[in-house]
Amino acid sequence: MPAEVLRDPLALKLSLPGGTSTVIVIGDLPNLALAADLAEGLAASIHPHGPLAKLTTVKSFAYTLRRMVRELAEDGFTGSAAELTRTVLGAFWLRSHYLIEYRTRTILRAFDTRHQVLPEPVRQMVFGKNYTRPTVNGPLPPYAPAEWNRLIDLCKQEVRRLGEAQRAMVELDAGGQDPAVGGWSEVNGAWLMLRMGPVTRTEVAAHLGLTPRTFTGRHRGIERARAALFPSHKDAIPYMLLLAAWTGVVPDGLSGLEVSGIRWTGRQATLLSYTKGRTADESLVLSPRASRLLEQWLQHSALLRRYAPAELAEHVWLVTRQGRLARAAFEEYMMRGWVKAHDLRGDDGHLLRIDRRRLRTTFIAQRGQRQWSLRATVDPNHSPQVEGDHYLSAATPAQKAVVEEIARDAQGDLLRRASAPMVVDEAASAAGLPEEARRLGLAEGALAELLSGERDVFSGACADHFAGLHGPKGQPCPARPWVCLLCPLALFAPRHLPNLLQLKAFFARQFRQMPREQFAAVFAPYARRLSADILPRFEKAALAAAQRDVGDEDAELPLRAEETTS
Repeated sequence: MPAEVLRDPLALKLSLPGGTSTVIVIGDLPNLALAADLAEGLAASIHPHGPLAKLTTVKSFAYTLRRMVRELAEDGFTGSAAELTRTVLGAFWLRSHYLIEYRTRTILRAFDTRHQVLPEPVRQMVFGKNYTRPTVNGPLPPYAPAEWNRLIDLCKQEVRRLGEAQRAMVELDAGGQDPAVGGWSEVNGAWLMLRMGPVTRTEVAAHLGLTPRTFTGRHRGIERARAALFPSHKDAIPYMLLLAAWTGVVPDGLSGLEVSGIRWTGRQATLLSYTKGRTADESLVLSPRASRLLEQWLQHSALLRRYAPAELAEHVWLVTRQGRLARAAFEEYMMRGWVKAHDLRGDDGHLLRIDRRRLRTTFIAQRGQRQWSLRATVDPNHSPQVEGDHYLSAATPAQKAVVEEIARDAQGDLLRRASAPMVVDEAASAAGLPEEARRLGLAEGALAELLSGERDVFSGACADHFAGLHGPKGQPCPARPWVCLLCPLALFAPRHLPNLLQLKAFFARQFRQMPREQFAAVFAPYARRLSADILPRFEKAALAAAQRDVGDEDAELPLRAEETTS
């Protein structure tokens, strides 16, 4: 078992895979018998005997172990694990959240597997189903526009500042020399680091033949020079945040970027390959600004990459940690420190909490607004392609038939919009329109009714008002006046010109009142058909005469109350 008792019998040292270890102290707990049993169960849960393999996970289990002992002691329980009852455990689990119950169940299961000391009713409960369920959070909301702008502006400002500081420090190299010969100065310090790498105070003192204490007291500026020349964790944060905001790459894929996954396919085009933890290898063509940002980072870290061993040089996010080369981790506590150092605040006035998953959510939400602003989203964390593949696919034959019917209707609508409108002169006769009569399947005498005005429906004349495309067959067509402009059953004659011009004025009023995107989705196809395809086919004199009957007000049109412009 990966555990050993220290000199203090009330402490246990746990060894984890990878050579790490942690110490659990139980001597200060009120029930040592129960604490010792649970500590043994925790040790038995560590890999390869159990599921626990990470240091942070073991520490969270140790915290839960101590919490359980203290709370049961407050309830009056003073026995060992073998003396636990269903009542005691049930009361503890019912008032705890899911993770507390999960961790204590795991510890008790491992302990009972080794010793089989739990009473049978308690064992059935320990190995049974959880009382509580994990809380399923909703979709992560995108950042508010003001918060997003402050974050992006700060990152851009930091990227510019870091680049300028490094270039200024590199320029000092021209006038520098070995500080062992010319003495210590910031210029000579820059000269030394450009040739030795991100050295520490101890290494510089050894190079100068001084003790570290003497060097610390008499020579300053080494940290400033090292920070300017070689990026640290906090310097990589604005680059990473901007790249996440401009690409939408998942956090684990962004953290694991490797230099070999970057392919420069042009002056402003980059193919980025990365690994998404839940799926597999993926690739993305970067936008010009994301390509420039990635190139800036590689240039910023190029000096450091010269001194990196092969196993580290391949990582994109190569940084220094106290003078030693390391791979940036972007832990949450680092983000909090960076936000606090720059006093970055949200709309609520508190420090802004940076969640890299929300960066991706905001990127997708903004992309959706740019490309498909009126789409209905199942989850703002998903792209339209993901929603279409996983949420809009047909699951049954009946659903598939409905989807196919919708597709046929949409294709028919596109064909109808592409067809030319039927515009005739007052003097036209059925003999001049035999092809249209056959296409529409008009009965004998129906075309004469169309031309005489007996079938008028405001915008035009309808070939069959009871066979409309926008309502049930056999019932009058319920379409609004402008829908007739795209209907293949409509016929437009000079007598309809006043109504058509009133519709044109209505479209103009709606355009002045509505947002452009909304107008484009609701009225633009009809306005375009009226202005480009129908009205130009009438004589200018007829248009001018009909224009005198247009009062440019909603009372001229048969509108519902919600369709008016007032």
